[in-house]
Amino acid sequence: MSVKAKKHLGQHFLTDENIAKKIVDGLSFENYENVLEVGPGMGVLTKYLIEKEQKIFLAEIDNESIEYLKQNYEKITEETFVGDFLKHDFAGLENEQIAIIGNFPYNISSQILFKIVDHYQQIPEMVGMFQKEVAERTAAVPRTKDYGILTVLIQAYYDVKYLFTVHENVFNPPPKVKSGVIRLTRNPKEGLVGNEILFKQIVKAGFNQRRKKLSNALKVLNIPEALKTHEFLDKRAEELSVSDFISFTQLWKENQ
Repeated sequence: MSVKAKKHLGQHFLTDENIAKKIVDGLSFENYENVLEVGPGMGVLTKYLIEKEQKIFLAEIDNESIEYLKQNYEKITEETFVGDFLKHDFAGLENEQIAIIGNFPYNISSQILFKIVDHYQQIPEMVGMFQKEVAERTAAVPRTKDYGILTVLIQAYYDVKYLFTVHENVFNPPPKVKSGVIRLTRNPKEGLVGNEILFKQIVKAGFNQRRKKLSNALKVLNIPEALKTHEFLDKRAEELSVSDFISFTQLWKENQ
C-alpha cells in the first residue's frame, strides 16, 4: 500500500532518505520531551523520529496517510494523531515544551510559521522544509527584498538558520520550485513581553506600505505626539532591524 499525493493538500512526498535523516538530525532533542511532526505523509521523517526518546505526535488530515502510518509503524496509534496543525490547541499540552518538525505543505507554510510564533512559549525549536522563497524570507536581513513581516515576526522570537537547499527531483510528485530547510531556535528578544500586539501592528503597518517612510506608513496607528520626530520615522520598514522595531514599540507604549 502507498499513499497518493493529493494536490489540494499540497502534498509532495520526500523520497530521499539521506535528506530525511538530515532534517531530523537538525533538531537538538534537548530540553523537551515532545515532538510534533506536521504532514508526515508516508513517514519518511517519522521513521527517524521514532528512533529518538521523545514522545511523538503527528498532525495529519489525510485519512489515507493516517491509515498507512498506523499499518506500517507499530509505535504509531490513534492517540499519536492530533488532527489539523493550524487548529491544534497547544493548551492541551499545558506547559509542556514541544518541538515542531515537518516537510510542510507549501500552500499553508506562512500560516504554520505564524502559528509557531503565536505559541513560542511552548515551542523551543522547529526544523522544517518550506518553499525556498519562504525559507529565505525567514532568514533575511534588513535592506533586502526578502526582509518583511514574516522575517521580523519570526526573528523577534527565534534565531533562524538556513540549513540547506533541496532539489525538486527528490519528491513525488516533484514541486515546481526548490525547497529550503531552516531551523528556528527560540530566543525571545528583550522588551517584547506585554507589547506583542502593538509590536505586530507596527510591523504589519510598516511593511504594508514598505516603499513609504514610516512617518506615512504608521499614520493609520496614530503615532504618539512625542515620537513624531523620532529618527525611525524617516526610514522605511525594511531599514529597521528586529531590535529597532522592538525598542520603537517600547517607546510607543510608554508615550501612548
